[in-house]
Amino acid sequence: MLLTIFFCVLALALILVVASATSLYLERKRLFTLADGAALAAAEAWGLDEVRVDGDEFTFELDDAEAAQAANDYLDDAVHQLDGLELVDAEALDGRTATVTLRAVWNAPIDTELIPVEVPIEVTVTARSVFH
Repeated sequence: MLLTIFFCVLALALILVVASATSLYLERKRLFTLADGAALAAAEAWGLDEVRVDGDEFTFELDDAEAAQAANDYLDDAVHQLDGLELVDAEALDGRTATVTLRAVWNAPIDTELIPVEVPIEVTVTARSVFH
């Protein structure tokens, strides 16, 4: 009887850990998807009036402020259910590439001593804009 109780408690603890790990993984994937969209919006934050023609090539310069504003606008319009979502950094690296870093907080589905209550999640995504 004692052995059965022990294995039941162990199985419940294992189920709790697996469910929490799955929840954390899915929350990170949601944050990554949101950051991917924000990086794409930041990389596309240039207008046609900024494009210069140099022979057969089209060039443009992506600005850090424009990239950050576009990422912020995207996050304001996006529908998400992430706790503590914040834009940590949005910058244009080489005039064509935008990098966006987002941070959120994951909360355990069940509050116990085995699983921490909150875990910060941070992802960084890079997107490059190409004009043909």
